Amino acid sequence: MPLNFTVPPVSLALAQALQAKIDQKTKPQGSLGRLEALALQIGLIQNSLSPRLAKPCIIVFAADHGIAAAGVSAYPQAVTGQMVANFLAGGAAINVLARQHGIELLIVDAGVNADLPAHPHLIDAKIAKGTRNFLTHPAMTSIEMLTALHKGADLVSERHQNGCNCIGFGEMGIGNTSSAAAIIHCLTGIALAECVGRGTGLSDDQLAHKTAVLQQALDNHPGITGAVEVLGTFGGFEIAMMTGAYLQAAELNMLIVVDGFIAGAALLAAYQCYPNILDYCVFSHVSHERGHQALLNYFNATALLDMGLRLGEGSGIALAYPLLQSAVLFLNGMASFDEAGVDH
Repeated sequence: MPLNFTVPPVSLALAQALQAKIDQKTKPQGSLGRLEALALQIGLIQNSLSPRLAKPCIIVFAADHGIAAAGVSAYPQAVTGQMVANFLAGGAAINVLARQHGIELLIVDAGVNADLPAHPHLIDAKIAKGTRNFLTHPAMTSIEMLTALHKGADLVSERHQNGCNCIGFGEMGIGNTSSAAAIIHCLTGIALAECVGRGTGLSDDQLAHKTAVLQQALDNHPGITGAVEVLGTFGGFEIAMMTGAYLQAAELNMLIVVDGFIAGAALLAAYQCYPNILDYCVFSHVSHERGHQALLNYFNATALLDMGLRLGEGSGIALAYPLLQSAVLFLNGMASFDEAGVDH
C-alpha cells in the first residue's frame, strides 16, 4: 500500500492477565460467550486490563460511481446527493441509530456527482464528481486513489486527536455494490456470481444484467492484480477513503467496527497489504447482500449480528455498539469471586 502505515500485530503480552481477569468474574468460565472474547480483544487493542470506549464515531463516506451509467442499480445516481442531504437533515436510519447510542456521526463528500451546498456538518473531501465508468476505463487515476487514501486517514487522525478510540465507517453511493463485488472477486478469487447481489433491490433480469456488465468490465481489464491496482481500477472514492481510514485507525490502536458488504470490500484492500489489521476489527453484522458471508469466511470472521440488513450507512455498526459496551462494562464492573466472597 503506498502509504507509510505500520499495522503491527496486537501484543499478546496482556492476554494471560486479561483472560485471568475474565475467568475470575462471578460466573462459570465462558458463560458470557462472545462477550468474553470481545473484552479480551478490546483489552489487547488498548493494551489495558481496564479498557474503555471513548467518543465512538461513525464516518459515512459518500461518492458516485461511473459504472452506474451501465444500468447496474435500481436507483438513479442523483439519489446519492439526495441521501447526503437526508443525512445532514438527520432523517436517515444511521442518524436515528447513532443518536440512540450516543455515537458521533460525520458525513463526508468523497466524490458525489453534484455541487453540494456548504453545510456545517458536511466534510468536503471531494476528489471528483464520481469515478469514471470502469466498464471502459480505470475508475480513478493513481493520484486520485492516493489522495482518497490520505484523506480517509487524515479524518481518522482528527477523530483520534479528539479522543475517539472506537470508530467505524459507512458509505453511500449508487453503484457501489458493483464496485465492491469486482474488488472482492479480484482479491479473493470468489466466483463473480457469488459476489454480485441485488444491491438496491434488483429484479432477476436486472441482476443478470449487472453480472454481465461486471464480467465484461473484468474482461476489459485483464491481468489486474494486487490491492492497489484493483482498488484503482474498480473502486470508488468512498471505498478508497475507507481503506485509508481503516489503515490509520489500526496504526493508532483504535477499535474498528466493520459494517457490511461495501465496508468489507474496503477492509479487504487494507487486509491484502496488512493482514494484521484484522486484530483491530470487530465485524458488526452479516449483510443480506450476496457475497458478504463469503467475504466473512475469507476473513475467517464471525459477525456479531445477523439481522438481514443490507442498508449500508454504518447501520450495523450502530446496532452492534451496545455489545461492545457490555463487554467493556462487565470486564471493568463485574465483581470477582474474591471480591464477592463467592466460592468457586
